[in-house]
Amino acid sequence: MHTLPAAGLRQQAEMLASLSLKHLSSATRNKLADDDLSVNAYPTDCGGFVYVGAPKYRVPSEPDLAMLFEVAESAGVAWLMFDREAAVIDGLPVFEAMEPGP
Repeated sequence: MHTLPAAGLRQQAEMLASLSLKHLSSATRNKLADDDLSVNAYPTDCGGFVYVGAPKYRVPSEPDLAMLFEVAESAGVAWLMFDREAAVIDGLPVFEAMEPGP
């Protein structure tokens, strides 16, 4: 009954990966919270969504985020969802000093 719209929607789907805010430096976390990143981002109360693109559409000026874009692109991930409750990904840099806030 809704197979045609569902198939069309599925064709537009892009891969999203969730990861801990600990993979962002304090400066980059603050920029995400303030909606001031050098790339398209959508802050939330506990992190935010960052658009990578597939292939990536831009290289972020934030070095920690630029490295994550490289990894995401190689994995076919178009969106990164940063969340304070999400998993820490083995092999990615971790910035332990979490400041108050997102």
